[in-house]
Amino acid sequence: MHKGAILVLSGPSGAGKSTIINAASDEIGEYYFSISTTTREPRVGEEDGVDYFFVTKECFEEDIKAGNFLEYAQVHGNYYGTSLKPVKEALAQEKLVIFDIDIQGHRLVRAKMDDITTSAFITPPTLKELETRLRARCTDDEAVILRRIENAKEEIKAVGEYDFTIINDTVEEAAQKFIIVAKAARLKQSKEDEAEFIQHWLGV
Repeated sequence: MHKGAILVLSGPSGAGKSTIINAASDEIGEYYFSISTTTREPRVGEEDGVDYFFVTKECFEEDIKAGNFLEYAQVHGNYYGTSLKPVKEALAQEKLVIFDIDIQGHRLVRAKMDDITTSAFITPPTLKELETRLRARCTDDEAVILRRIENAKEEIKAVGEYDFTIINDTVEEAAQKFIIVAKAARLKQSKEDEAEFIQHWLGV
């Protein structure tokens, strides 16, 4: 039975999270990849509803007052946040909602929607391997690479907060593990599901 569920993915930059999702996408059923909402102007090539949800400052602030954000922050004069509205819509459509967020974001999701949330920490086998991959991308300068490595040293300490750890040694193996985790996420029962099942089982 398909039902809405949340799967949180975290891990260092360069761990291959989006590559694994793409490799597994045909096997995990209907899913919604949670994207951020922002008040900044779209950059060239960015699409509303694909890269970000682009909204006005007024609209964003109304949603803050209404409690519609899981988390939000102001960066360089613009708001960025994770809106709960598309997440709730996707859950109502029985989709698997996938978040690619940091450790702090994972804690916030757990605090708000723990009983329908499953989480996985995705990482290369070692710090040395992560550094090799970051340098091989040739997209970041040295300062950015060093900052990502330092961040990764802190992030790995939170691995015990996650339900699963997926070691991304080869994409094929990691994708297979991810498919199992995604299916397990759909099987997790919420408190509401449990109560309904007990009532049904008792014939009440």
